[in-house]
Amino acid sequence: MTMIDILSSSLFQNALYTGICAALACGVIGTLVVVKRMSFVSGSIAHTAFGGIGWSYYMGINPLLGALGAALLASWIIVGIQKRYAERQDTLIGALWAVGMAIGILFVFYSSGYATELFTYLFGNIILTSQSDLYLIIILDLVILGFVSLFFRSLQAVTFDEEYATILNLPVLLINLLFYSLIAVTTVVLIRAVGVILVLALLTLPAATAGRFVNHLKGMMIWHLVLAQYPLPPDSFCLICGIPLQGLL
Repeated sequence: MTMIDILSSSLFQNALYTGICAALACGVIGTLVVVKRMSFVSGSIAHTAFGGIGWSYYMGINPLLGALGAALLASWIIVGIQKRYAERQDTLIGALWAVGMAIGILFVFYSSGYATELFTYLFGNIILTSQSDLYLIIILDLVILGFVSLFFRSLQAVTFDEEYATILNLPVLLINLLFYSLIAVTTVVLIRAVGVILVLALLTLPAATAGRFVNHLKGMMIWHLVLAQYPLPPDSFCLICGIPLQGLL
């Protein structure tokens, strides 16, 4: 098979478009996650989503529905604890991280049959993403871009200094609820493409790298989008795909 055949195949094109759209979603959300220093929070939400996947397998329903419910619940719990018991936030986040994975593995173990798609949700496989998955990620991109465009200045204030944002009478709690909910939704939507484990890397590593080049949010978001598409040399992983480049070629 020649390179032209590979590039013209529907599987490759679908994977390419999915990767670009996934990088756009993570570029916006991931930049805010890194600046707000909540990478551990994102990891906790992502791993709690796996608990929802395991419960869904056990109940025989769509795993993404369980993942979404678990991720949203975890994000709202974290916001509530932040509001009332900020000093105990790190303990709760660590507990959610561990408990989410444990519950997922336990339910999968007791489910009837063999969970054939389990590794897809854990590690992702961008080649197997469907057209409907791509459309869902496009909708997610539009929602994220709309949210950030509408609340950009408020997000800046809340991201850098919540106390100052409170003094300005900004709806800090509402913005945090919406932002954490978007992290949860982004994690769940990208699970099939990148997986529970790699979605954390996609949210944080490009943004952290971009922070070495620029010191403002918009620039970091643009750099994040570029870096998330760049393959690591020589035959290692494409950061957006989460699979060896030789698997594509």
